[in-house]
Amino acid sequence: MRPDWDDYFMRIAFLVAQRSTCLRRQVGSLLVSDRRILATGYNGAPQGLPHCGELGGCLREQLGIPAGERQELCRALHAEQNAIIQAAVHGVGLREVTCYSTTQPCVTCAKMLVNANVSRIVFAGEYPDELAREMLGEAGVVLEQWDPQRLPGSPEGEFELRPQTRPSEAEP
Repeated sequence: MRPDWDDYFMRIAFLVAQRSTCLRRQVGSLLVSDRRILATGYNGAPQGLPHCGELGGCLREQLGIPAGERQELCRALHAEQNAIIQAAVHGVGLREVTCYSTTQPCVTCAKMLVNANVSRIVFAGEYPDELAREMLGEAGVVLEQWDPQRLPGSPEGEFELRPQTRPSEAEP
C-alpha cells in the first residue's frame, strides 16, 4: 500500500535518525515544503568535534541529568537545529514549512522552528517539555503526533524510539 505523505516523510525521519551520534537518544528531523524535502538533520556534536562516544560517554548520563532539563549541558545539537542550520548553510529559504521529527521538539528547538517559519510539526515520540507545546500553540504552529501503528503491514517495533547499539557495545 502506498504511504500517505506524513507516513512517507516520518519514515524518512526515522532513517535520518540512524545517522545520530548521540548515545542517549537518536532523533531525525526533516523540513518539508510543497512535498519536497528542504533539509534534514540529526542530533550529534558540531561538525569536526568529537562525539560523546569518542570522549568516554555521555556527560548528561554521567551527571544524572533527566531528559528535558539542562539542555545546555550537552555536546550535541538537536536534529531540528541541524536541519535549520543545513537550510541556512545551503541558502534554502523556509516558508510554510512542515517539520517531521522522530521526537517532539524541546523549547529551544520550538522557538527556532517558529522563527524558521515552520507552520506544522509532525512528531512520533513524546518529549517532557510542556513549555515547548505552549509556545508552539501561542505561535499558531500545528503540533500533531504521528501514529505508526496505523500503517498496514508495519513490522512490530519498526518505528520505535530506542537506544542505538554501538559496535563496541554489541553482544559478542
